[in-house]
Amino acid sequence: MLALLLQAATSCFLMGLIWIVQAVHYPLMSRVGAERFVEYERLHAAWITPVVGPAMLLEAAIAGWLIVQRPPTIPAWSAWLGAALVALIWVVTFGISVPCHATLSAGFDASAHDRLVNTNWIRTIGWTARAALSVWMLWHALELKKA
Repeated sequence: MLALLLQAATSCFLMGLIWIVQAVHYPLMSRVGAERFVEYERLHAAWITPVVGPAMLLEAAIAGWLIVQRPPTIPAWSAWLGAALVALIWVVTFGISVPCHATLSAGFDASAHDRLVNTNWIRTIGWTARAALSVWMLWHALELKKA
């Protein structure tokens, strides 16, 4: 039950964070100005990593643990779907978002910024689905425990 609670808390935290990034933080990047953008991007990378990194690692570890040590009250499909969503988020993060940030670290690039914002919807939807699934898994386990 602890793993399900940690998974729900972590996924909900990351969902909230990605919605703020998608709706506020990334759109504001285009308004920073060329003269301050490199510093802004450097600080973004330095400050966001300790916030998102540990949560992503914990979420991935729990997703893997639920595949290997799934509680009997949790359907196998839900554990596999949760792990697949984590994998998708990681692929987009390290295959698209990180390279976009690398481009932006040299200065504002409208094309890289547009790609970052547009492809970040994949992570936003992925974490929203993951949070919903995680809460459902916790609820499902609690309902079955009551019965």
